[in-house]
Amino acid sequence: MHVLKCFRSKALHQRLHMFIRRCHGETQENASFDPIRFIQGNTEISTNHMTPEIKLHLITPHCALWDSSIDQCPVSDPFWAFYWPGGQALTRFILDHGSVVTGRSVLDVGSGCGASAIAAVMRGGRHVLANDIDPVAVAAVKVNARLNSVTLETSTDNLIGHTLHQWDVVFLGDMFYDEEFASAVSDWLKALKQATPTCRILIGDPGRFSFEEHPMKRLLHKVAEYKLDKVARRENNGLTHAGVWEYDPARTM
Repeated sequence: MHVLKCFRSKALHQRLHMFIRRCHGETQENASFDPIRFIQGNTEISTNHMTPEIKLHLITPHCALWDSSIDQCPVSDPFWAFYWPGGQALTRFILDHGSVVTGRSVLDVGSGCGASAIAAVMRGGRHVLANDIDPVAVAAVKVNARLNSVTLETSTDNLIGHTLHQWDVVFLGDMFYDEEFASAVSDWLKALKQATPTCRILIGDPGRFSFEEHPMKRLLHKVAEYKLDKVARRENNGLTHAGVWEYDPARTM
């Protein structure tokens, strides 16, 4: 079984466990591991996705790791190496509706490969921060930003649960993959909106059960829907579309 199938069956639980470890201040570091060298040596530069304007280092069928088992992958949680469907829809929306970010401060939470943050810079975001608790993901964001000739800031801080005041726009792509974690994110969004009512919160998701059935769903309104391309459909069995939603309790109540 290749790494993509293995990864998708285990990764959501691993991501939640990483989140919990970071909440308790526990990290594992290997001083000899060079994430940038690993990324450049084990991925392919791809534009074969819904946002071909953006070049990304991804694990594709042309990469050796695609046919390796997850135990053979030096990194245990390579979310950044795949362009998830909610993130693709969100990034497509940003590119198509640049006024959402132009001249604004933008926070991309759970940035992964960094596509949404890169799109925000391309469309004139004044201050863009790509945030991911995985340091290898942040390295991937930096590599991909450089590949697309954009400059942005990065952070590995765990921002979920912390009050933030300075952001005009917040992005979350594919963050509602686990019921428990979805509730933690939902609680944080409620506090974030209360602290900064003018902040626009946009969510990309392909209709996962933990998103569709979560009580928070009634506080969202859909701003766009995209049909997944052939590659995204193949890599995400059973998913055909992805939506972009705005968190706006005042409008939906």
